Amino acid sequence: MCSIFGLFGLQPGDDVQGLRRLALELSQRQRHRGPDWSGVHLDDGAILVHERLAIVDPAGGSQPLRSADGALVLAVNGEIYNHRELEKELRQPYAFQTGSDCEVLNALYREGGDLASWLPRVNGIFAFALWDRAGRRYVIARDPIGVCPLYWGHDTVGRLCVASEMKALAGLCADVAQFPPGHVYDSATGTLARYYDRPWRDYEATQGVVVSKEELREAFERAVHRQLMSDVPYGVLLSGGLDSSLVAACAARFARRRIEEDDRAEAWWPRLHSFAIGLEGSPDLAAAEIAAQALGTVHHGFRYTFEEGLDAIPEVIRHIESYDVTTIRASTPMFLLARRIKAMGVKMVLSGEGSDEIFGGYLYFHKAPDARAFHEELVRKLDALHTYDCLRANKSMMAWGVEPRVPFLDVEFLDVAMRMDARAKMAGPGRIEKAILREAFAGYLPDSILWRQKEQFSDGVGYGWIDGLKAHAEAQVGDRELAAAASRFPINPPLTKEAYFYRALFERNYPGPASAQTVPGGKSIACSSPAAIAWDAAFANAADPSGRAVAGVHRAAR
Repeated sequence: MCSIFGLFGLQPGDDVQGLRRLALELSQRQRHRGPDWSGVHLDDGAILVHERLAIVDPAGGSQPLRSADGALVLAVNGEIYNHRELEKELRQPYAFQTGSDCEVLNALYREGGDLASWLPRVNGIFAFALWDRAGRRYVIARDPIGVCPLYWGHDTVGRLCVASEMKALAGLCADVAQFPPGHVYDSATGTLARYYDRPWRDYEATQGVVVSKEELREAFERAVHRQLMSDVPYGVLLSGGLDSSLVAACAARFARRRIEEDDRAEAWWPRLHSFAIGLEGSPDLAAAEIAAQALGTVHHGFRYTFEEGLDAIPEVIRHIESYDVTTIRASTPMFLLARRIKAMGVKMVLSGEGSDEIFGGYLYFHKAPDARAFHEELVRKLDALHTYDCLRANKSMMAWGVEPRVPFLDVEFLDVAMRMDARAKMAGPGRIEKAILREAFAGYLPDSILWRQKEQFSDGVGYGWIDGLKAHAEAQVGDRELAAAASRFPINPPLTKEAYFYRALFERNYPGPASAQTVPGGKSIACSSPAAIAWDAAFANAADPSGRAVAGVHRAAR
Protein backbone atom coordinates (compact mmCIF):
# COMPACT_ATOMS: atom_id res chain seq x y z
CA MET A 1 0.00 0.00 0.00
CA CYS A 2 1.24 3.45 -0.85
CA SER A 3 -0.01 6.95 -1.62
CA ILE A 4 -0.92 8.63 -4.86
CA PHE A 5 -1.27 12.24 -5.92
CA GLY A 6 -2.65 13.34 -9.27
CA LEU A 7 -3.16 16.66 -11.00
CA PHE A 8 -5.19 16.61 -14.22
CA GLY A 9 -6.34 19.24 -16.71
CA LEU A 10 -3.07 21.04 -17.37
CA GLN A 11 -3.38 23.63 -20.13
CA PRO A 12 -0.97 25.39 -22.52
CA GLY A 13 0.68 28.24 -20.69
CA ASP A 14 0.63 26.50 -17.29
CA ASP A 15 3.87 26.67 -15.32
CA VAL A 16 4.44 22.94 -15.63
CA GLN A 17 7.69 22.85 -13.66
CA GLY A 18 6.16 24.96 -10.91
CA LEU A 19 3.20 22.60 -10.74
CA ARG A 20 5.60 19.66 -10.59
CA ARG A 21 7.32 21.17 -7.56
CA LEU A 22 3.94 21.80 -5.94
CA ALA A 23 2.81 18.24 -6.60
CA LEU A 24 5.97 16.83 -5.04
CA GLU A 25 5.55 19.07 -2.00
CA LEU A 26 1.94 18.03 -1.51
CA SER A 27 2.71 14.35 -2.05
CA GLN A 28 5.44 14.56 0.56
CA ARG A 29 2.73 15.16 3.17
CA GLN A 30 1.67 11.53 2.55
CA ARG A 31 5.15 10.00 2.42
CA HIS A 32 4.59 8.12 5.68
CA ARG A 33 2.36 5.85 3.59
CA GLY A 34 5.17 5.05 1.16
CA PRO A 35 8.62 5.55 2.67
CA ASP A 36 10.41 3.12 0.32
CA TRP A 37 10.54 5.11 -2.93
CA SER A 38 9.04 8.08 -4.78
CA GLY A 39 8.13 8.31 -8.44
CA VAL A 40 6.75 11.10 -10.61
CA HIS A 41 5.31 11.40 -14.10
CA LEU A 42 4.93 14.75 -15.85
CA ASP A 43 3.65 15.67 -19.28
CA ASP A 44 1.59 18.48 -20.76
CA GLY A 45 -1.70 17.04 -19.51
CA ALA A 46 -1.12 15.44 -16.12
CA ILE A 47 1.16 14.99 -13.14
CA LEU A 48 1.18 11.75 -11.15
CA VAL A 49 3.23 11.21 -8.00
CA HIS A 50 3.58 7.95 -6.13
CA GLU A 51 5.04 7.23 -2.68
CA ARG A 52 5.72 3.50 -2.43
CA LEU A 53 5.52 0.95 0.35
CA ALA A 54 7.03 -2.11 -1.34
CA ILE A 55 5.12 -5.29 -0.46
CA VAL A 56 4.97 -7.21 -3.77
CA ASP A 57 8.00 -7.16 -6.12
CA PRO A 58 9.99 -4.87 -3.80
CA ALA A 59 13.01 -4.81 -6.11
CA GLY A 60 10.86 -3.71 -9.07
CA GLY A 61 7.32 -2.48 -9.38
CA SER A 62 8.11 1.18 -8.84
CA GLN A 63 5.34 3.54 -9.84
CA PRO A 64 3.87 5.27 -11.73
CA LEU A 65 3.49 2.16 -13.89
CA ARG A 66 3.86 2.85 -17.61
CA SER A 67 2.87 0.71 -20.58
CA ALA A 68 5.66 -0.35 -22.96
CA ASP A 69 4.74 2.42 -25.41
CA GLY A 70 4.46 5.02 -22.63
CA ALA A 71 0.85 5.79 -23.54
CA LEU A 72 -0.65 4.61 -20.23
CA VAL A 73 0.50 5.89 -16.85
CA LEU A 74 -0.92 4.43 -13.64
CA ALA A 75 -0.56 5.29 -9.95
CA VAL A 76 -2.13 2.83 -7.50
CA ASN A 77 -2.50 2.59 -3.76
CA GLY A 78 -3.44 -0.98 -2.96
CA GLU A 79 -3.16 -4.67 -3.79
CA ILE A 80 -4.85 -6.73 -6.52
CA TYR A 81 -5.21 -10.21 -5.03
CA ASN A 82 -6.46 -11.96 -8.16
CA HIS A 83 -4.02 -10.35 -10.60
CA ARG A 84 -2.72 -13.68 -11.90
CA GLU A 85 -6.21 -14.89 -12.74
CA LEU A 86 -6.98 -11.58 -14.45
CA GLU A 87 -3.78 -11.80 -16.48
CA LYS A 88 -4.78 -15.25 -17.74
CA GLU A 89 -8.18 -13.95 -18.82
CA LEU A 90 -6.76 -11.15 -21.01
CA ARG A 91 -8.04 -11.40 -24.58
CA GLN A 92 -4.91 -9.90 -26.11
CA PRO A 93 -1.21 -9.96 -25.17
CA TYR A 94 0.09 -7.21 -22.92
CA ALA A 95 3.78 -6.46 -22.39
CA PHE A 96 4.06 -6.28 -18.61
CA GLN A 97 6.94 -4.10 -17.49
CA THR A 98 7.13 -5.18 -13.83
CA GLY A 99 6.09 -7.93 -11.43
CA SER A 100 3.64 -5.60 -9.71
CA ASP A 101 0.19 -7.01 -9.04
CA CYS A 102 -1.26 -3.59 -9.90
CA GLU A 103 -0.01 -3.45 -13.48
CA VAL A 104 -2.89 -5.66 -14.59
CA LEU A 105 -5.09 -2.54 -14.34
CA ASN A 106 -3.23 -1.04 -17.31
CA ALA A 107 -3.75 -4.27 -19.25
CA LEU A 108 -7.47 -4.37 -18.48
CA TYR A 109 -7.89 -0.76 -19.54
CA ARG A 110 -5.95 -1.38 -22.76
CA GLU A 111 -8.42 -4.09 -23.73
CA GLY A 112 -11.11 -1.44 -23.94
CA GLY A 113 -14.76 -1.76 -23.18
CA ASP A 114 -16.92 -0.24 -20.49
CA LEU A 115 -14.97 0.45 -17.29
CA ALA A 116 -17.86 -0.93 -15.25
CA SER A 117 -17.52 -4.25 -17.09
CA TRP A 118 -14.04 -5.12 -15.80
CA LEU A 119 -13.70 -3.23 -12.53
CA PRO A 120 -16.14 -5.59 -10.71
CA ARG A 121 -13.84 -8.50 -11.64
CA VAL A 122 -10.96 -7.00 -9.66
CA ASN A 123 -10.59 -8.53 -6.19
CA GLY A 124 -8.44 -6.22 -4.15
CA ILE A 125 -8.12 -3.04 -2.18
CA PHE A 126 -7.23 -0.07 -4.33
CA ALA A 127 -7.46 3.58 -5.19
CA PHE A 128 -5.96 4.47 -8.54
CA ALA A 129 -5.53 7.21 -11.11
CA LEU A 130 -4.85 6.18 -14.72
CA TRP A 131 -3.75 8.63 -17.39
CA ASP A 132 -4.23 7.78 -21.08
CA ARG A 133 -1.85 10.16 -22.81
CA ALA A 134 -2.99 9.41 -26.34
CA GLY A 135 -6.67 9.75 -25.52
CA ARG A 136 -6.16 12.71 -23.15
CA ARG A 137 -8.38 10.75 -20.79
CA TYR A 138 -8.07 9.97 -17.11
CA VAL A 139 -9.82 7.41 -14.94
CA ILE A 140 -10.09 7.43 -11.15
CA ALA A 141 -11.52 4.54 -9.14
CA ARG A 142 -11.76 3.22 -5.57
CA ASP A 143 -12.29 -0.30 -4.26
CA PRO A 144 -15.85 -1.49 -3.50
CA ILE A 145 -15.83 -0.91 0.27
CA GLY A 146 -13.30 1.91 0.48
CA VAL A 147 -10.53 0.07 2.31
CA CYS A 148 -8.02 2.40 0.64
CA PRO A 149 -8.63 6.12 1.27
CA LEU A 150 -9.05 8.56 -1.61
CA TYR A 151 -9.93 12.26 -1.78
CA TRP A 152 -10.50 14.64 -4.66
CA GLY A 153 -11.22 18.28 -5.37
CA HIS A 154 -10.38 21.20 -7.66
CA ASP A 155 -7.72 23.86 -7.34
CA THR A 156 -8.41 27.56 -7.84
CA VAL A 157 -8.27 27.32 -11.66
CA GLY A 158 -10.37 24.17 -11.91
CA ARG A 159 -7.73 21.47 -12.32
CA LEU A 160 -8.82 18.15 -10.82
CA CYS A 161 -6.69 16.95 -7.92
CA VAL A 162 -6.72 13.50 -6.32
CA ALA A 163 -4.79 12.18 -3.31
CA SER A 164 -4.71 9.29 -0.88
CA GLU A 165 -5.12 11.56 2.13
CA MET A 166 -6.90 14.84 2.69
CA LYS A 167 -3.79 16.51 4.08
CA ALA A 168 -2.36 16.66 0.54
CA LEU A 169 -5.39 18.61 -0.72
CA ALA A 170 -6.44 20.70 2.28
CA GLY A 171 -5.57 24.29 1.49
CA LEU A 172 -5.37 23.56 -2.23
CA CYS A 173 -8.96 22.47 -2.90
CA ALA A 174 -11.84 24.34 -1.31
CA ASP A 175 -14.18 21.52 -2.35
CA VAL A 176 -12.13 18.57 -1.04
CA ALA A 177 -14.27 15.47 -0.51
CA GLN A 178 -14.00 11.72 -0.15
CA PHE A 179 -14.10 9.85 -3.44
CA PRO A 180 -16.97 7.37 -3.02
CA PRO A 181 -16.11 3.64 -2.74
CA GLY A 182 -17.21 1.35 -5.54
CA HIS A 183 -17.26 4.23 -8.04
CA VAL A 184 -15.25 5.23 -11.09
CA TYR A 185 -14.80 8.66 -12.65
CA ASP A 186 -14.14 8.85 -16.40
CA SER A 187 -13.02 12.18 -17.83
CA ALA A 188 -14.13 11.06 -21.29
CA THR A 189 -17.75 11.33 -20.19
CA GLY A 190 -17.32 13.57 -17.17
CA THR A 191 -19.39 11.18 -15.10
CA LEU A 192 -18.97 9.50 -11.73
CA ALA A 193 -20.59 6.06 -11.88
CA ARG A 194 -21.14 3.21 -9.44
CA TYR A 195 -19.51 0.04 -10.74
CA TYR A 196 -19.99 -2.13 -7.64
CA ASP A 197 -23.52 -3.23 -6.87
CA ARG A 198 -24.77 -6.53 -5.54
CA PRO A 199 -28.22 -8.15 -5.35
CA TRP A 200 -27.71 -8.84 -1.64
CA ARG A 201 -28.07 -5.13 -0.89
CA ASP A 202 -31.84 -5.71 -1.03
CA TYR A 203 -33.24 -7.88 1.73
CA GLU A 204 -35.65 -9.58 -0.68
CA ALA A 205 -32.72 -11.11 -2.56
CA THR A 206 -31.53 -12.82 0.63
CA GLN A 207 -34.83 -14.13 2.00
CA GLY A 208 -34.71 -17.86 2.48
CA VAL A 209 -31.10 -18.17 1.30
CA VAL A 210 -29.12 -20.68 3.35
CA VAL A 211 -25.31 -20.67 3.40
CA SER A 212 -23.80 -23.73 5.03
CA LYS A 213 -21.18 -23.38 7.75
CA GLU A 214 -18.74 -25.26 5.54
CA GLU A 215 -19.21 -22.85 2.63
CA LEU A 216 -18.80 -19.88 4.96
CA ARG A 217 -15.63 -21.27 6.54
CA GLU A 218 -14.02 -22.29 3.25
CA ALA A 219 -14.78 -18.91 1.66
CA PHE A 220 -13.09 -17.12 4.53
CA GLU A 221 -10.05 -19.40 4.44
CA ARG A 222 -9.66 -18.63 0.73
CA ALA A 223 -9.87 -14.91 1.49
CA VAL A 224 -7.10 -15.13 4.08
CA HIS A 225 -4.99 -17.24 1.71
CA ARG A 226 -5.34 -14.63 -1.06
CA GLN A 227 -4.41 -11.78 1.20
CA LEU A 228 -1.19 -13.37 2.42
CA MET A 229 0.30 -12.36 -0.95
CA SER A 230 3.56 -10.75 0.15
CA ASP A 231 7.29 -10.70 -0.58
CA VAL A 232 8.16 -9.10 2.77
CA PRO A 233 7.69 -9.99 6.48
CA TYR A 234 4.08 -9.92 7.66
CA GLY A 235 2.06 -10.60 10.81
CA VAL A 236 -1.45 -10.49 12.26
CA LEU A 237 -3.20 -8.14 14.65
CA LEU A 238 -4.54 -10.26 17.49
CA SER A 239 -6.75 -8.54 20.05
CA GLY A 240 -8.09 -11.82 21.39
CA GLY A 241 -11.54 -11.06 20.05
CA LEU A 242 -13.32 -13.43 17.71
CA ASP A 243 -12.57 -11.65 14.45
CA SER A 244 -8.83 -11.10 14.75
CA SER A 245 -8.43 -14.57 16.26
CA LEU A 246 -10.16 -16.19 13.28
CA VAL A 247 -7.91 -14.28 10.89
CA ALA A 248 -4.87 -15.44 12.88
CA ALA A 249 -6.12 -19.04 13.02
CA CYS A 250 -6.49 -19.19 9.25
CA ALA A 251 -3.23 -17.36 8.57
CA ALA A 252 -1.35 -19.74 10.84
CA ARG A 253 -2.31 -22.58 8.50
CA PHE A 254 -0.60 -20.91 5.54
CA ALA A 255 2.17 -18.93 7.18
CA ARG A 256 5.08 -21.34 6.77
CA ARG A 257 5.17 -21.12 3.01
CA ARG A 258 5.12 -18.16 0.67
CA ILE A 259 1.68 -17.95 -0.92
CA GLU A 260 2.40 -18.28 -4.62
CA GLU A 261 0.69 -20.19 -7.35
CA ASP A 262 3.14 -23.08 -7.06
CA ASP A 263 4.24 -22.61 -3.42
CA ARG A 264 7.85 -23.27 -4.40
CA ALA A 265 9.72 -21.00 -2.03
CA GLU A 266 9.99 -20.88 1.72
CA ALA A 267 8.59 -17.67 3.21
CA TRP A 268 10.91 -14.98 4.47
CA TRP A 269 8.90 -14.97 7.68
CA PRO A 270 8.42 -18.66 8.48
CA ARG A 271 6.77 -18.13 11.88
CA LEU A 272 3.63 -16.09 12.21
CA HIS A 273 4.03 -13.09 14.50
CA SER A 274 0.99 -11.63 16.25
CA PHE A 275 0.57 -8.23 17.88
CA ALA A 276 -1.72 -6.76 20.55
CA ILE A 277 -1.82 -3.63 22.69
CA GLY A 278 -3.64 -2.35 25.76
CA LEU A 279 -3.41 -0.65 29.10
CA GLU A 280 -2.17 -2.65 32.06
CA GLY A 281 -4.92 -5.13 32.91
CA SER A 282 -6.49 -4.90 29.43
CA PRO A 283 -9.09 -7.60 28.62
CA ASP A 284 -7.68 -7.80 25.10
CA LEU A 285 -4.11 -8.44 26.22
CA ALA A 286 -5.19 -11.34 28.41
CA ALA A 287 -7.37 -12.89 25.70
CA ALA A 288 -4.71 -12.39 23.02
CA GLU A 289 -2.22 -14.40 25.08
CA ILE A 290 -4.65 -17.32 25.25
CA ALA A 291 -5.32 -17.20 21.49
CA ALA A 292 -1.64 -16.89 20.61
CA GLN A 293 -0.65 -19.84 22.76
CA ALA A 294 -3.32 -22.00 21.14
CA LEU A 295 -2.31 -20.96 17.62
CA GLY A 296 1.44 -21.11 18.18
CA THR A 297 2.18 -17.59 17.01
CA VAL A 298 5.19 -15.58 18.12
CA HIS A 299 3.20 -13.12 20.17
CA HIS A 300 3.99 -9.56 21.18
CA GLY A 301 1.66 -7.94 23.70
CA PHE A 302 2.51 -4.28 24.17
CA ARG A 303 1.36 -2.01 26.99
CA TYR A 304 0.85 1.71 26.88
CA THR A 305 -0.06 4.19 29.59
CA PHE A 306 -3.01 6.53 29.55
CA GLU A 307 -0.60 9.47 29.38
CA GLU A 308 1.17 8.02 26.34
CA GLY A 309 -2.16 7.65 24.58
CA LEU A 310 -3.28 11.14 25.51
CA ASP A 311 -0.02 12.63 24.26
CA ALA A 312 -0.49 10.94 20.89
CA ILE A 313 -4.03 12.18 20.21
CA PRO A 314 -3.15 15.43 18.36
CA GLU A 315 -0.90 13.48 15.98
CA VAL A 316 -3.48 10.71 15.64
CA ILE A 317 -6.15 13.21 14.57
CA ARG A 318 -3.76 14.76 12.04
CA HIS A 319 -3.12 11.34 10.53
CA ILE A 320 -6.61 9.86 10.53
CA GLU A 321 -8.30 13.11 9.39
CA SER A 322 -11.40 12.56 11.52
CA TYR A 323 -13.05 13.99 14.62
CA ASP A 324 -15.38 11.03 15.14
CA VAL A 325 -15.25 10.01 18.80
CA THR A 326 -15.16 6.24 18.38
CA THR A 327 -12.62 6.47 15.58
CA ILE A 328 -10.22 8.51 17.70
CA ARG A 329 -10.69 6.32 20.77
CA ALA A 330 -9.76 3.23 18.74
CA SER A 331 -7.18 4.80 16.42
CA THR A 332 -4.91 5.93 19.22
CA PRO A 333 -3.90 2.50 20.56
CA MET A 334 -3.73 1.21 16.98
CA PHE A 335 -1.40 4.10 16.05
CA LEU A 336 0.85 3.24 19.01
CA LEU A 337 0.79 -0.44 18.06
CA ALA A 338 1.74 0.31 14.45
CA ARG A 339 4.83 2.14 15.64
CA ARG A 340 5.91 -0.94 17.59
CA ILE A 341 5.24 -3.21 14.63
CA LYS A 342 7.24 -0.97 12.31
CA ALA A 343 10.19 -1.08 14.72
CA MET A 344 10.18 -4.88 14.42
CA GLY A 345 10.57 -4.80 10.64
CA VAL A 346 7.07 -5.97 9.73
CA LYS A 347 5.45 -4.16 6.79
CA MET A 348 2.08 -5.89 6.42
CA VAL A 349 -0.51 -7.23 8.87
CA LEU A 350 -3.87 -8.94 8.55
CA SER A 351 -6.68 -7.48 10.64
CA GLY A 352 -10.28 -8.35 11.54
CA GLU A 353 -12.20 -5.25 10.41
CA GLY A 354 -15.51 -5.79 8.65
CA SER A 355 -16.83 -8.84 10.48
CA ASP A 356 -19.19 -6.87 12.73
CA GLU A 357 -20.69 -5.10 9.73
CA ILE A 358 -21.25 -8.39 7.89
CA PHE A 359 -22.60 -10.48 10.78
CA GLY A 360 -24.11 -7.87 13.11
CA GLY A 361 -21.48 -8.19 15.80
CA TYR A 362 -22.01 -4.90 17.60
CA LEU A 363 -24.02 -5.36 20.76
CA TYR A 364 -26.84 -3.05 19.72
CA PHE A 365 -27.77 -5.67 17.08
CA HIS A 366 -29.32 -7.65 19.95
CA LYS A 367 -32.13 -5.08 19.81
CA ALA A 368 -32.92 -5.47 16.08
CA PRO A 369 -36.69 -5.93 15.75
CA ASP A 370 -36.63 -8.31 12.76
CA ALA A 371 -34.44 -9.78 10.01
CA ARG A 372 -35.21 -7.03 7.52
CA ALA A 373 -34.15 -4.27 9.92
CA PHE A 374 -31.06 -6.31 10.84
CA HIS A 375 -30.05 -6.74 7.18
CA GLU A 376 -30.72 -3.12 6.24
CA GLU A 377 -28.52 -1.99 9.11
CA LEU A 378 -25.73 -4.29 7.88
CA VAL A 379 -25.88 -2.61 4.47
CA ARG A 380 -25.83 0.86 6.07
CA LYS A 381 -22.80 -0.16 8.13
CA LEU A 382 -20.95 -1.55 5.12
CA ASP A 383 -21.68 1.63 3.17
CA ALA A 384 -20.18 3.71 5.99
CA LEU A 385 -17.11 1.57 6.67
CA HIS A 386 -14.84 3.83 4.60
CA THR A 387 -15.48 6.66 7.05
CA TYR A 388 -15.06 4.56 10.20
CA ASP A 389 -13.18 1.28 10.68
CA CYS A 390 -11.53 1.15 7.26
CA LEU A 391 -10.34 4.71 7.71
CA ARG A 392 -9.11 3.97 11.24
CA ALA A 393 -7.24 0.79 10.39
CA ASN A 394 -5.69 2.14 7.22
CA LYS A 395 -4.58 5.56 8.37
CA SER A 396 -3.48 4.72 11.92
CA MET A 397 -1.32 1.82 10.64
CA MET A 398 -0.08 3.58 7.50
CA ALA A 399 1.04 6.52 9.64
CA TRP A 400 4.06 4.28 10.31
CA GLY A 401 4.23 2.57 6.91
CA VAL A 402 2.49 -0.66 7.99
CA GLU A 403 -0.12 -1.99 5.56
CA PRO A 404 -3.31 -3.47 7.06
CA ARG A 405 -5.28 -6.04 5.06
CA VAL A 406 -8.84 -7.06 5.86
CA PRO A 407 -9.88 -10.58 4.74
CA PHE A 408 -13.46 -10.20 5.98
CA LEU A 409 -13.94 -7.52 3.31
CA ASP A 410 -12.65 -9.69 0.49
CA VAL A 411 -15.31 -9.26 -2.22
CA GLU A 412 -15.70 -13.00 -2.85
CA PHE A 413 -16.24 -13.66 0.85
CA LEU A 414 -18.67 -10.74 1.04
CA ASP A 415 -20.82 -12.31 -1.66
CA VAL A 416 -21.02 -15.55 0.31
CA ALA A 417 -21.64 -14.02 3.74
CA MET A 418 -24.06 -11.27 2.70
CA ARG A 419 -26.40 -13.36 0.55
CA MET A 420 -27.57 -15.45 3.50
CA ASP A 421 -30.87 -14.61 5.15
CA ALA A 422 -30.24 -12.33 8.13
CA ARG A 423 -32.34 -14.65 10.31
CA ALA A 424 -29.27 -16.87 10.53
CA LYS A 425 -27.21 -13.97 11.87
CA MET A 426 -29.57 -12.52 14.42
CA ALA A 427 -28.67 -12.38 18.09
CA GLY A 428 -31.08 -12.32 20.98
CA PRO A 429 -32.01 -14.03 24.24
CA GLY A 430 -29.78 -17.06 24.59
CA ARG A 431 -28.00 -16.49 21.27
CA ILE A 432 -24.69 -14.60 21.21
CA GLU A 433 -23.85 -12.16 18.42
CA LYS A 434 -22.15 -13.71 15.35
CA ALA A 435 -23.17 -17.21 16.44
CA ILE A 436 -23.23 -18.45 12.84
CA LEU A 437 -19.60 -17.43 12.36
CA ARG A 438 -18.53 -18.96 15.66
CA GLU A 439 -20.25 -22.24 14.80
CA ALA A 440 -18.55 -22.34 11.39
CA PHE A 441 -15.15 -22.32 13.05
CA ALA A 442 -15.79 -24.74 15.91
CA GLY A 443 -12.50 -26.28 17.00
CA TYR A 444 -10.31 -23.56 15.49
CA LEU A 445 -9.93 -21.62 18.74
CA PRO A 446 -10.22 -22.18 22.48
CA ASP A 447 -13.85 -21.86 23.58
CA SER A 448 -13.02 -18.86 25.76
CA ILE A 449 -12.00 -17.00 22.59
CA LEU A 450 -14.47 -18.50 20.13
CA TRP A 451 -17.40 -17.57 22.39
CA ARG A 452 -15.99 -14.35 23.86
CA GLN A 453 -18.50 -11.48 23.93
CA LYS A 454 -17.92 -8.62 21.52
CA GLU A 455 -15.57 -5.95 22.87
CA GLN A 456 -15.10 -2.87 20.75
CA PHE A 457 -11.39 -2.22 20.36
CA SER A 458 -11.54 1.07 22.24
CA ASP A 459 -13.14 -0.81 25.18
CA GLY A 460 -10.98 -3.91 25.00
CA VAL A 461 -7.69 -2.04 25.37
CA GLY A 462 -8.85 -1.23 28.90
CA TYR A 463 -11.99 0.40 30.28
CA GLY A 464 -9.85 3.12 31.87
CA TRP A 465 -8.99 4.42 28.40
CA ILE A 466 -12.43 5.79 27.52
CA ASP A 467 -13.21 6.80 31.09
CA GLY A 468 -9.92 8.71 31.26
CA LEU A 469 -10.55 10.48 27.97
CA LYS A 470 -13.94 11.66 29.17
CA ALA A 471 -12.46 12.93 32.41
CA HIS A 472 -9.67 14.75 30.58
CA ALA A 473 -12.11 16.45 28.20
CA GLU A 474 -14.30 17.47 31.14
CA ALA A 475 -11.32 19.33 32.57
CA GLN A 476 -10.34 20.93 29.25
CA VAL A 477 -13.68 22.11 27.85
CA GLY A 478 -15.88 24.54 29.75
CA ASP A 479 -19.65 24.43 29.98
CA ARG A 480 -19.95 27.72 28.08
CA GLU A 481 -17.76 26.41 25.24
CA LEU A 482 -19.92 23.33 24.83
CA ALA A 483 -23.12 25.40 24.97
CA ALA A 484 -21.80 27.51 22.07
CA ALA A 485 -20.51 24.53 20.07
CA ALA A 486 -23.05 24.91 17.28
CA SER A 487 -21.88 28.46 16.62
CA ARG A 488 -18.22 27.48 16.33
CA PHE A 489 -18.86 24.18 14.57
CA PRO A 490 -22.11 24.47 12.56
CA ILE A 491 -21.40 21.23 10.67
CA ASN A 492 -21.93 18.21 12.95
CA PRO A 493 -21.72 20.28 16.17
CA PRO A 494 -20.18 18.26 19.03
CA LEU A 495 -22.65 17.10 21.66
CA THR A 496 -20.18 16.20 24.42
CA LYS A 497 -17.02 17.71 25.84
CA GLU A 498 -14.99 14.81 24.56
CA ALA A 499 -16.30 15.39 21.03
CA TYR A 500 -15.59 19.13 21.37
CA PHE A 501 -12.02 18.44 22.46
CA TYR A 502 -11.36 16.29 19.37
CA ARG A 503 -13.12 18.71 17.03
CA ALA A 504 -10.95 21.62 18.10
CA LEU A 505 -7.81 19.56 17.41
CA PHE A 506 -9.16 18.53 14.00
CA GLU A 507 -9.85 22.12 12.96
CA ARG A 508 -6.26 23.14 13.66
CA ASN A 509 -5.16 20.92 10.79
CA TYR A 510 -8.27 20.91 8.60
CA PRO A 511 -10.21 24.17 8.80
CA GLY A 512 -13.16 24.96 6.58
CA PRO A 513 -16.56 23.44 5.86
CA ALA A 514 -15.41 21.01 3.14
CA SER A 515 -12.99 19.24 5.47
CA ALA A 516 -15.61 19.06 8.22
CA GLN A 517 -18.10 17.49 5.83
CA THR A 518 -15.77 14.55 5.07
CA VAL A 519 -16.52 13.22 8.58
CA PRO A 520 -19.92 11.63 9.32
CA GLY A 521 -22.15 12.86 12.11
CA GLY A 522 -25.26 11.82 14.01
CA LYS A 523 -25.98 10.00 17.26
CA SER A 524 -24.71 6.48 17.81
CA ILE A 525 -24.91 3.81 20.47
CA ALA A 526 -22.21 1.13 20.48
CA CYS A 527 -21.23 2.09 16.90
CA SER A 528 -24.78 2.00 15.51
CA SER A 529 -25.95 4.06 12.58
CA PRO A 530 -28.28 6.92 13.60
CA ALA A 531 -31.20 4.90 12.20
CA ALA A 532 -30.73 2.07 14.70
CA ILE A 533 -31.24 4.41 17.66
CA ALA A 534 -34.96 3.79 17.11
CA TRP A 535 -34.61 0.09 17.99
CA ASP A 536 -34.78 0.70 21.73
CA ALA A 537 -36.34 3.66 23.51
CA ALA A 538 -33.52 3.55 26.06
CA PHE A 539 -30.96 4.26 23.32
CA ALA A 540 -32.12 7.86 22.90
CA ASN A 541 -31.00 8.77 26.42
CA ALA A 542 -27.94 6.53 26.64
CA ALA A 543 -26.35 7.20 23.26
CA ASP A 544 -22.61 6.60 23.52
CA PRO A 545 -20.42 4.81 20.97
CA SER A 546 -18.97 2.47 23.61
CA GLY A 547 -20.29 -1.09 23.68
CA ARG A 548 -20.75 -0.72 27.42
CA ALA A 549 -23.67 1.61 26.70
CA VAL A 550 -25.91 -1.35 25.76
CA ALA A 551 -27.47 -2.13 29.12
CA GLY A 552 -28.61 -5.70 29.62
CA VAL A 553 -26.25 -7.02 26.94
CA HIS A 554 -22.67 -5.99 27.72
CA ARG A 555 -21.49 -7.76 30.85
CA ALA A 556 -19.76 -4.58 32.05
CA ALA A 557 -22.54 -2.19 31.04
CA ARG A 558 -22.48 1.13 32.85
